[in-house]
Amino acid sequence: MSGALNFRRLSQYPVPSTQYPVPSTQYPVPSTQYPVTRYLFMVSNLMIRDRCFEWGQRTYLMGILNVTPDSFSDGGQFNTMNAAIAQALEMVASGADIVDVGGQSTRPKAEQITLRAELDRVLPILQVLRKEISVPISVDTTRAIVAQAAIDAGADLVNDISGGTFDPEMLPTVASLGVPIVLMHIRGNPQTMQKMTDYQDLMGEISGFLARQITAATAAGINQEKIIIDPGIGFAKNYEQNLEIFRRLPELRELNCPILVGPSRKSFIGRILNQPDPKARIWGTAAACCAAIFHGADILRVHDLQEMREVSLAADALLRQSPPVLPIHYLAPSPQEND
Repeated sequence: MSGALNFRRLSQYPVPSTQYPVPSTQYPVPSTQYPVTRYLFMVSNLMIRDRCFEWGQRTYLMGILNVTPDSFSDGGQFNTMNAAIAQALEMVASGADIVDVGGQSTRPKAEQITLRAELDRVLPILQVLRKEISVPISVDTTRAIVAQAAIDAGADLVNDISGGTFDPEMLPTVASLGVPIVLMHIRGNPQTMQKMTDYQDLMGEISGFLARQITAATAAGINQEKIIIDPGIGFAKNYEQNLEIFRRLPELRELNCPILVGPSRKSFIGRILNQPDPKARIWGTAAACCAAIFHGADILRVHDLQEMREVSLAADALLRQSPPVLPIHYLAPSPQEND
């Protein structure tokens, strides 16, 4: 790794274990014992870099940039500098509002890589990418050291699939950086999560977990206006539970945080379509994105930006009061359009 990389402030943190935390043998108790915190209102907007995210006005798209050799859908496609930058530029041109860069695969049974390997994958690309695009960049990581180094390299927010539970330094680090964070629900870790799906109260436990992590984040010093929540589609959920989350997504509104949903190309869509190839699940992903929008999602995390941009524009026009902003060539119908 180049000695020119900036690792300031990293020495204050102990190097974490290269293994995921060992999950408790006892699953979280149903959330009736952990009442969901109710807040007075959700803020209407959030500034990330120079972009204003006005929640409820339209759906925002987070483009997935996996710089990994083993992600479930596109592993190995974008783990070189040229390929990663080209993909990011294409996503931005297709309508991405955020580019989410991750160096650690979180597919089921994925092995956790070392801290050095994750830094080596993510930081060089972030340093170049920051000079090439103006939209916000998020870093997909569960490690505080990676989060801090990524923000130093130009990232603007942190996307933590563990909701801040894998690394005890994550929430204090994000608080010190003053950046937004996505808190996702999960049980166990990617190696064990698919064996931990015996919920007594699915949405109650998801809401309870997220409420507790919102409380922990604000206690650590993170402004609640900078917290985004994610129910964790596919993370310790089986087929039926993934569908239930979509149907009951409005229940998460009581947490008064923007909601991110990540359905893109996932296995529950493959089961519905009988489609084993993740890249051939675009239309199923489109349907899932529509369902998420109609049930209150604010951000969609997706692979196929051009297609999901059109899906979200149409869904927003149907659902939301404010019409979407369209390119000028879309405003006038062709003479044959009504034939």
